[in-house]
Amino acid sequence: MDRYEQGEARRRQVLGDAHVDVSQARQTALDEPFQTLVTEGAWGTVWSSDAISLRERSMITLALLAATKNFNEIPMHIRATANTGASERDIMEAFQHVAIYAGVPAANHAVKIAKEVFAEMRGE
Repeated sequence: MDRYEQGEARRRQVLGDAHVDVSQARQTALDEPFQTLVTEGAWGTVWSSDAISLRERSMITLALLAATKNFNEIPMHIRATANTGASERDIMEAFQHVAIYAGVPAANHAVKIAKEVFAEMRGE
């Protein structure tokens, strides 16, 4: 299996078929090279490595997104924890690290987003 195929498979495993199908339906010739880069690099290389678990990758990814204030990506990656095994407690622990090492305001906003997504996932 080549890196693109591996990335596509891992992306679907983590994010779910529905999310990937919608994303691919929105893809155009303009952003196709970018989508290929992400599929091969992020999903086919980083997320496909067996050096750490998917649970740990979710925690690291969420902490990095919060620390770099890339808040728009957080809901997608919190939803993905249903497939990676990271618990609500795991995510909150990751955000505590963000508070100490990257700043309380960033972590506070990430926690707010997480609480909203957790409630959505529980059907509240």
